[in-house]
Amino acid sequence: MKYLISLILFFSCYSFLTAKTVMQIEVSGGSEGTIEIELMENISPNHVKQIIYLVNNKKYDGVVFHRVIDGFMAQTGDVKYGNIFLGFSPEMVGRGGSDLDDLKSEFSDVPFDRGIVGMARAQNPNSANSQFFIMLADGHFLNGNYTVFGKVISGMDVVDKIKKGDPDKNGMIEKDPDYMREVLIKNK
Repeated sequence: MKYLISLILFFSCYSFLTAKTVMQIEVSGGSEGTIEIELMENISPNHVKQIIYLVNNKKYDGVVFHRVIDGFMAQTGDVKYGNIFLGFSPEMVGRGGSDLDDLKSEFSDVPFDRGIVGMARAQNPNSANSQFFIMLADGHFLNGNYTVFGKVISGMDVVDKIKKGDPDKNGMIEKDPDYMREVLIKNK
């Protein structure tokens, strides 16, 4: 009996120590499927905290992938102008954020490899808010200049199928963008 209790305690502690916080994105539109992103709380705790808050308050549900550059990245997260159900503005999308304060950068040594998720921002390094991008390919020129907060652990095939934007318009998508139908936080 002592052995069984010890074994249960060991595995309980092990699962607690190895638990991952995952952002699950259900994509809809021309592309359909699920993307799972492991959040890197140890690398960028403030960014992860803000992302979790936005997810838990359903701010990302219905938000479009407004800028997708083939061979580079897919950008989303404009909760002000990018919600396909609540005031989507093709002219303004990409310029908005949430009502929360902008975040101080949390740059790290994590390289911008394929599948890495980083925070979008304006020229000011401390201007990230709600928008983020998923790398479609390595982009090491971004290293140390943008905050990494996650990594795709499943669903890169879905990311690869997200509608691409017009290369002459910096990847902007003006008509029928794919969008995040539902976004959840899960512990695995």
